[in-house]
Formats: sequence, structure tokens, C-alpha cells
Amino acid sequence: MTVLTTAVEKFGARVASYAVGYRVELVSDWAQAAARWGIFEPLTAFQHPQWYASWYRAFASTDGVEPLIAIVSDAATGERAALLPLIRHRLGSLRIVEFADLNLTDFNAPVLGPAAPRDDVAAWQFWRDLRAALRKAHGGADLIRFRKMPVKLATRPNPLALLDGIGPSVVNGNLLTIGDDHNAWRYELNRKVRKELGRSWRVFTREPSAAFRIAANTDEALDLLSTTEVQQEARLNGLGLNYVLDNADCAAFYRDLVREGTARGYAVMTALATHEEVVATLLGVRTGSRYVMIRISNAGEKWSACSPGRLIIDRTIAALHKDGVREFDFSIGNYTYKRRFGPQRTPLVDLSAPLSWRGQPYALRDRAVLALRHYPELSARLKRALGKSTPSREDD
Repeated sequence: MTVLTTAVEKFGARVASYAVGYRVELVSDWAQAAARWGIFEPLTAFQHPQWYASWYRAFASTDGVEPLIAIVSDAATGERAALLPLIRHRLGSLRIVEFADLNLTDFNAPVLGPAAPRDDVAAWQFWRDLRAALRKAHGGADLIRFRKMPVKLATRPNPLALLDGIGPSVVNGNLLTIGDDHNAWRYELNRKVRKELGRSWRVFTREPSAAFRIAANTDEALDLLSTTEVQQEARLNGLGLNYVLDNADCAAFYRDLVREGTARGYAVMTALATHEEVVATLLGVRTGSRYVMIRISNAGEKWSACSPGRLIIDRTIAALHKDGVREFDFSIGNYTYKRRFGPQRTPLVDLSAPLSWRGQPYALRDRAVLALRHYPELSARLKRALGKSTPSREDD
């Protein structure tokens, strides 16, 4: 049972209550979990119910992946605390509990309810009870790996980011916030960037039928997604890189997301096109005044003179700003083209913990890596010494 304790500040009548116990129920069906949870208030675009409905439909039957969704409530009041969209993922014989991600969900976090922890004490109790429930899960579990978690979710703390043992992720978010005056923001861009964007639009519109558009319906959005798939595969294969999004489960996820999310205004597909050809596409997800870019493509060398990737981002920002969007997240990956638009890097954190003796050595290794990331210069020296230096992710 949950015991409520109160503490009265020495000066003033403010009272703080701390829930010291949580009830954790584990279910394997997302539709059931979502129905039990009730109304969603997604604090990032990735904690939207449509994202997870599409994700679990695509991956719930994938070999080595089992849905393990945690519904957490205050044990005394029954008030909703958190909904954690998790999976149990096998890596050899190791059973790892992680978010429903598989490198597709850029920001991982619980969906928060009114009883979610808001301080270190409650977060520790939450973590204790969650780990206890995962240890007892049918089929067992060895290791928790929670990655790419925002420190804050809108104005609320992420309770998992309040815990000891967190460390910086290898990636970060890239958030651009624009006030009500879009022209004022654009004028603040580097003069060279402004000139290049203007020149790119002039080059693009030399073709009389060239235009920017937002997919007006689901069928049009699905057609544009098909173009995205073809263009991305061609570009990455041309660069000699491995293209993984043509995997059947990945393709099914994005198609379901666009099919179910376009009419609701959650999935937003934009394009630069002529009568004969789609020059560039951009897929994003939107919740209210927040928008996140998740897939971008272009037609390649033929249109390189107009920098179609940067141009579609610029036109999408302008169109969505006019429709009330004020936060544009370029998501993870610190590519050079993102820096030109001036987003601010937002931190993400990782957390690892053992659930069994099998998970102990992996958790120790994870924690050592996380601790080392607090000292990036030392980490870089060690990688060079071990011959493990990696190429920069900065890309034009």
C-alpha cells in the first residue's frame, strides 16, 4: 500500500505530499493499455497514442520483440501516474526491457498522469516499484535500457531523468522556437543562409509548375511516402550506406502512421513538386503547436542546384507557422543543414539497470559508458587510443 506523508515548511503553510508506493500492471496489448489509460496529453509528439498504435501494430509480432507495457498508478488512490510503452527485446539469451523504439522513436519517455513523480523522492519510489514489477514479469527480464529520454516533458520533469545513474545520450534534440513573427525569425538567420534560401526558391520555380504543397488527404500522403521510400533508398545506396527502412516492419509502421494519422492532423506530409516529378518530401508529426521532422528525401543530383532538402524545410516551417506551429524540432542528428536554421540542442539522457544476475555485467558496462560521457574529451582520447574513432555525423 501507499503511505502518504506530509511535510510542512517552517515558514508558511505549504504542504507537500509524497506517494511512497505505486501499483504497476504489465500488459501486452497496446489497445488495451491505451483504453485503460484514457485521455492522452502527449508532452512530446512521440508520446502520441497514434505513434504507439502504429508502432505496436508493426512490431508486436517481430521475432525477439514482446510488448511489455507498464500502467503505473498511485497504490493508495488509484490515480494515474505513468504509462510506459515498453518492449522486452532479446539479444541472444539476454532479455532487455526498453522503450518501443528500435531506432524509430527519437525521444523516449513515459506518458505522464496527474500522480506522476515530481521530485527525487517520489521518482525513486516509482523506479523501485517499476523494477520490482519487471523482475516478476512472466518470462523474466535481465536488464533495463532506457535511451534518448528528454530531461523535461513540456514544463514537467521526466521522473526517470531525476534518478541517480543517468548519463548523457550520444544524441540530442534540436529545437527551434519561433515567436509569432515568422519574418522576424527569418531575418535573424545568417545573411548567407537567407540569400541561399531565396536563390534556391528562384531556381526551383524556374519550372512553371513547381510548387510547395501539404498533402491534402490520406491517399496523397501515402503516395508521397512511397516517393520518400524510393528517394531515400536511392540516395543511401548511392552513398554506399545501408538502407534499413525498407525492412517490412519499418515500412508497415510508417505506412500505418501516415494512413491513420494524416486525417487527424498528426502525420504531416509536405512536398516540393512539378507536374512531372516530386522533387523533395518531408514527413513530420504534429501535436498542437509542436512539430517534429522524421523523414526527408529528395530527387537527387538533377535538382541539387536548388538545395531541395533545405528548401522543403524552409517552406514547411513557413506553412506550419502560419497554421499555429511555434516549436519545430529537427530531431536527433547534428547535421550541418540543421545548424543553418538555428535550432538549440536539447539534452537527452540514458539509464541502465540490472534486473537479474545476467544483466549485472551489462549494466556495469552501460554505467561506465554513461559516466565517461560526462567527460567528452577523455572519451574521445580513449576512442582514438582504441582505434574506435567514428566519423562525424555532421553532414551537408
